Amino acid sequence: MDLTGSATVACLLLLGQAPLAPRYVPEGLVNAASNTVVPLAPNTIATLYGSNLSFNTRAISADDIRGNVLPTLLPGTGLRILIANQPASLYYVSPTQVNLLIPANLIRGTYQLQVLRDGLAGPKIPVVIEDSAPQLFVLGDKFAITHRAMGSLATFDTPAHPGEIVVVYVTGLGRTSPELPGGQIATTPSPVVRAREFRLYLNGEAVDPACVFYVGLTPGFGGLYQVNFRIPPGTPDNPELRLGYQEPISEPGVRIAVSPPPPSEDAVDPGPSPPTPDPG
Repeated sequence: MDLTGSATVACLLLLGQAPLAPRYVPEGLVNAASNTVVPLAPNTIATLYGSNLSFNTRAISADDIRGNVLPTLLPGTGLRILIANQPASLYYVSPTQVNLLIPANLIRGTYQLQVLRDGLAGPKIPVVIEDSAPQLFVLGDKFAITHRAMGSLATFDTPAHPGEIVVVYVTGLGRTSPELPGGQIATTPSPVVRAREFRLYLNGEAVDPACVFYVGLTPGFGGLYQVNFRIPPGTPDNPELRLGYQEPISEPGVRIAVSPPPPSEDAVDPGPSPPTPDPG
């Protein structure tokens, strides 16, 4: 029989087994994009690893979203997460992992996170919040998830080319205008408030800000940001991509799939070069 939430607790008590409280440590809270232990920012997608976090596994569905607001409780899981005594929005819940959204109204400082599961409380752990803490979402081999303007995915095998407009995805870029309430899904473009300070680097070289067209929330998602930019002419193959305002910027080692376009099939073969005249 599939038991969930309080039914699981009742079953354990009938069997003489006390349900175990959630267990986790500060090092188990990471940025969901980079999976690294770093400071977080308001409206950042984060992941908490631990044990006894939930009675079962459940991912968010369209039915869980009401009025474009993400849920703070997924039915059947018995789990809530409090940050600064505010319920955090949830994307995914399992006994060992929870994907959540840091409340958007927090300011720089250190707060407490606590997991509550059907009356049982886990420990309070510190959460360090910065104004921004950007990290890129990646595929295997640490290539940034990159879409061309027409929507196709740029990969190592099908790279983008210099001169193309592409989109990369980030979390942790901080406040936007308009500023959305906690857990609210963006329905229209919402640029970051510090857009003039934003910089994007390819192999350590700053891209001309005139080539960066949009930095802000991705409509239809909560906590997901995107950066639309043109890859500069002359960009070398698969350069390292980093971005942010000043400090911190995203972690090193993330690349973007880029290569020069293949020669045009319509190009005319000029034939062999003429012989060099003998000056003597």
